[in-house]
Amino acid sequence: MAYLLLVLTTLFWSGNFVLARAMHLEMPPVSMAFWRWFVALLILLPWVLPTMWRQHQLIKTHFPYLLLLAVLGVANFNTFVYQGLQITTALNAALLQSAIPIVILVLSSLVLKLKVTIGQCLGIMVSMSGVFTIVSQGNLDTLLQLQINRGDAWILGAVLTWALYSIALKWRPENLQSNTLLGVTVLMGVLVLLPFYLWEQKDLPAIQWHQDNLLMIGYMALFPSVLAYFFWNRGVAELGAAKAGLFIHLMPVFGLILSVIFLGESVRAFHLLGIGLIFSGIYLATKMAMPPKK
Repeated sequence: MAYLLLVLTTLFWSGNFVLARAMHLEMPPVSMAFWRWFVALLILLPWVLPTMWRQHQLIKTHFPYLLLLAVLGVANFNTFVYQGLQITTALNAALLQSAIPIVILVLSSLVLKLKVTIGQCLGIMVSMSGVFTIVSQGNLDTLLQLQINRGDAWILGAVLTWALYSIALKWRPENLQSNTLLGVTVLMGVLVLLPFYLWEQKDLPAIQWHQDNLLMIGYMALFPSVLAYFFWNRGVAELGAAKAGLFIHLMPVFGLILSVIFLGESVRAFHLLGIGLIFSGIYLATKMAMPPKK
C-alpha cells in the first residue's frame, strides 16, 4: 500500500504542473497559488484545527520557525512554480524538479556540514549537467551566453526553495504533531500570499470563474496539496525517508506522459538526454552515499 500511495503522490504533483501550464492564461501565478492553498485550508481545517488549538502554546513558541516553513514551502515554492509555468513547459518543469535531491545534498553539506564523498560530487556534476541540458535546450551557445528560459529560472528557484524547506524540516520541534505543522504552515502561507494576491489583482480584470478553473483549483487543493501530503507521510512512515525520496524521480516520467497526452507537448532529444543525465547523477550520488557491504 505504501508504494501505491507514493506513486499516487508523484502522479498528483505531476498533474499539478500540467494543469497549471494548461490554465496559465486563465489565472495569474500568485492568484493560482492563493486560491489553491485557500481552498486546501478550508478542506483541512476540520481535521487540523483541534490539534492546532491544543498546541497553540507550542505554535506561539516556534512562530518564527513555522513562518519560515510557510514562506518557503507554501508561499514561495508554489508561486515560483506557477510563475515559471507562465513561460516554460510542464515537461521542462517536471524534469527540472528531478534536481531536488541533488540540491538538498549540496545544501546539506553546506548548511548541516554533512560529508560529501567524491562519488557524490561526481553524481552532482552529472545531474546538474542534465539540468543545464534542459534549460539550454541542448544548445551550447545558449548555455555559454546564459540565455536560458526565464520560466526555467523560476522553476530552478522553486527547486532551491523546496530544498531549503526540506533542510529546515530537520529542526522541526519534536512535540509538534504533523496535523499542527500542516495546518499552521498552510494558514500562514495563505496569509503571506494574501497581500501579494490583492496587489496582483488590482490592475487586472476580476477572475472569471467557470467550470474549468473551478475544477482546476479543486484538483490543486485536494490532490497535490491535502491528499499528497498525507499519502507522503504514510509512505515515509512505512518505508523510511530515504526509500520514499526515490519516488520523486517518477515525476519526470509522469510529467512526460501527461504533457504529451493533455498538452500536446513534444519530446525532443535534449529532454531525453537531460533526464538520462539527471537519473545517472542521482544514481551515482545515492549509490556512493551507501556504506560498503561487509
